[in-house]
Amino acid sequence: MSPTTFATGSPGSHSGQDGLARDALTVLQPGFTGTTAPDWLLRRLGEGLASVGLFGRNIASPGQLAALTAQLRAERADVLVAIDEEGGDVTRLEVRTGSSFPGNHALGAVDDVALTRDVAFALGRRLAECGVNLNWAPSADVNANPSNPVIGVRSFGADPDLVARHTAAYVTGLQDAGVAACTKHFPGHGDTAVDSHHFLPRIDADRALLDSRDLAPFRAAIVAGSRAVMSAHILVPALDPDLPATLSRGILTDLLRGDLGYDGLIVTDGMEMRAIAATHGIERGSVLALAAGADAICVGGGLADEETVLRLRDALVTAVRDGDLAEDRLADAARRVRALATWTRSAAGGADGGGIQREAPGGTEGADAGIGLVAARRALTITRAQSYEPPTQPLYVAAFAPVANIAVGDETPWGVGAELARLLPGTETGTFAGDSAGASALSVAGTRRVVAVVRDEHRHPWMTAALDLLLGTRPDTIVVEMGIPQAPPRGALHIATHGAARVCGRAAAEVIAGVR
Repeated sequence: MSPTTFATGSPGSHSGQDGLARDALTVLQPGFTGTTAPDWLLRRLGEGLASVGLFGRNIASPGQLAALTAQLRAERADVLVAIDEEGGDVTRLEVRTGSSFPGNHALGAVDDVALTRDVAFALGRRLAECGVNLNWAPSADVNANPSNPVIGVRSFGADPDLVARHTAAYVTGLQDAGVAACTKHFPGHGDTAVDSHHFLPRIDADRALLDSRDLAPFRAAIVAGSRAVMSAHILVPALDPDLPATLSRGILTDLLRGDLGYDGLIVTDGMEMRAIAATHGIERGSVLALAAGADAICVGGGLADEETVLRLRDALVTAVRDGDLAEDRLADAARRVRALATWTRSAAGGADGGGIQREAPGGTEGADAGIGLVAARRALTITRAQSYEPPTQPLYVAAFAPVANIAVGDETPWGVGAELARLLPGTETGTFAGDSAGASALSVAGTRRVVAVVRDEHRHPWMTAALDLLLGTRPDTIVVEMGIPQAPPRGALHIATHGAARVCGRAAAEVIAGVR
């Protein structure tokens, strides 16, 4: 069935179906395919669409990205251009090379809030230079469950106070660079054992624990002035026994707006994620989310076409007509989207030529274009055996690769092989997985010294078995843990990088090669 066609009115109109259709478009944050804006997207921007979400598929280079955002702004000057750029393992700017900035877990391991602020500022400045003004970051989740398959190194850590102070620092740095922060995933995705991209996670913590642990970083983000907060597709029975946070008025309106006093934009996580799509469907889910208190509907990670935008627009308009969604609620949501767009123009100096500060807040280290590498080096935890001697011959890097979660994606390179090959020419890399990983790596490595690279060894018994075999056969094996370093360090040299960003791999390679 083709979408119903609604006329559209002038910007800011709220009368009749024209105003409803415009407001319905305004609250959507869709994606698209390609590295230039398709005609349908530009057309909908002219009809009221106020936000666009960018993903790795839309980005080829900084110059191309700047041209794309300029193309969008030629159609609508105040468009919100959003991106999921956490740095570390989750990067869209550098999806093909790996990030120049370590992620949250590495910053938490250093525990220097000035450094976190400087890294966020540098990342924000890079986004702003490319025309991006809304970042779906930082993750404020307290990684209370080390087996969490979707948060992990995206979290600053497992201590609520640490996560709170670094979340606030990150929000400050990002917004000082003129980019709105979107703190996520409210009310906290850290104590889950399943991925909401696939299933509906459940957190069975009581209210007291939620208050002291999961909500603490969001309180800090609100105090720091986070311009947006993203909801989580998780069920938290202590807060709402029936509905996930994204669809819960008790969580979004009563708790976030009421108890926590938050007055900024509430953005949903991707509505095409199966935690919502497989239970309520994206149309019904979007109606319920807005009725619950959300202001912007994120969709487009997997659904990136005009038909999806029109289906959602029409579902919202129909819901208002049928009494399932209050017209004032839709208008209020659209108003909040426009208010954020106004802030981003002011922050960028677009309205009056002013704007916020452009100097790095942390001084010379923050101004350094290599602040990401500085942070990655500081984040390393190094355990050397007394007999360790840096290699002088080419190595064999065995990357034991788990299946990447959807947020990270499997297209971004990771590991230490490329950096070690630069420092020790002739070094080669192979990727292994499963029960035969260790034996296969030994066979291919031959007489070369092995560097075993793992991510979250504690979550994957086959990785532990592979390391057992390697270390039992070749005690001089070097181990690099690029996930959560939950397993005990072992090997002739053990390096925990606290993340798999490109700069984390470079920092580890420098230690292995003995150049640091």
